[in-house]
Amino acid sequence: MSKTIIRMGAALGAVLITMPALSQELTFWSWRQEDRAQYEEFIGAFEAANPGITVNLETFEAANYNTILSTALAGGTGPDLMMVRAYGGLENVASAGYLMPLDTQKVPALADFAPTALAAETMRSDETIYAVPFASQTQLVIYNKTVFDDLGLEEPQTWDELVALSQAIQEAGIMPFANGTATAWQNETIVGGLTSSIIGKDFYEALKAGEADFSDPRYVEALTKLKEISAFFPEGFIGLDYPSAQQLFGSGLAAMFVGGSYELATFKTMNPEIEMGVFAAPGLAAEDEKLVALYYDGGYAANANTQHPEAALAFLNYVASLEFGQAFANTLNNVSTVPGVTFDDPLLQEISELNASSIPYMMLVDFRYGEPSGSVLLQGEVQKLMAGQTTPEAAGAAVTEGLKAWYEPFQD
Repeated sequence: MSKTIIRMGAALGAVLITMPALSQELTFWSWRQEDRAQYEEFIGAFEAANPGITVNLETFEAANYNTILSTALAGGTGPDLMMVRAYGGLENVASAGYLMPLDTQKVPALADFAPTALAAETMRSDETIYAVPFASQTQLVIYNKTVFDDLGLEEPQTWDELVALSQAIQEAGIMPFANGTATAWQNETIVGGLTSSIIGKDFYEALKAGEADFSDPRYVEALTKLKEISAFFPEGFIGLDYPSAQQLFGSGLAAMFVGGSYELATFKTMNPEIEMGVFAAPGLAAEDEKLVALYYDGGYAANANTQHPEAALAFLNYVASLEFGQAFANTLNNVSTVPGVTFDDPLLQEISELNASSIPYMMLVDFRYGEPSGSVLLQGEVQKLMAGQTTPEAAGAAVTEGLKAWYEPFQD
């Protein structure tokens, strides 16, 4: 009898030891408040496939998310799982040691991700991946197909054709572009979405090699054309903020919107009847390669100090899977970074094809690693340019001079 009791005690002890592994509760933080319902569906699918693991989602306002997350992690109260930014935004968190390092042993599917996607979630100093990339975003021109069809307009092949069709739309009593410049980050968006083909790959490669800066004639020409096309922005666009600009396009009052691929789902929600098309804004000549501006939006990471590392890695393997990537693309109308995803939405399919001819959304990708960031500098200079308070030459020179504070190639 005593042996039986000993055996039962040993068995009970084994159950008590293994119970935490069978019932693990993870917290997951995100800035995507608008996608909460969809993420709860994704989490439900994960929990169904992983009995004993519960994931509790918490969402925060996007503008304050980085501060909230960094503060919590520094205080030891951060989540087990979290969405993190890319590029310089990632390094702010990863460099402090808050994130679990990842590799293809922990998340085997990462071996098949595009190198550019992995680079967005890699810290440069240690060349270590810290997050599973979740989406690419493309800056381009979104247009109302009904307006174009009614006016007999086609996607422009040269900059002059873009100007001509803008004029035709305006003469028809419709706003050509919906964009305004009152919301600072939109000023960077219109540069990427309208001038990438004018900037060109050659300039970007020279910039990265330290052989050019933003006072280069190619970049100045792009800002010059941006200033010219603003003649077709809404009246009073200097004071027009981002939500108001979205409303102008979503309601059909404007024919075009310069923005990211992330806008498509928003516009469909605003106006389910709207029919949209997309194009890469053209270069000066028909033979110029048509380019979009491309970047990766963020990733899914695990807390380096999570009490449940195996469960956290199970979730990261899930979000790296084709199953998740396909659901992400279909549900959120975004271009998933997961290899092998197909797109039911023909617009997403077209955008994925346009991405094959792109340059990086350069201020985000390359110039947010120091202060002042290239994004802050460019956004301010474009605001002044559009208001007639500076010139394209002076704007390019000011961005270059500002970046000299930390960007070594400009210091020579």
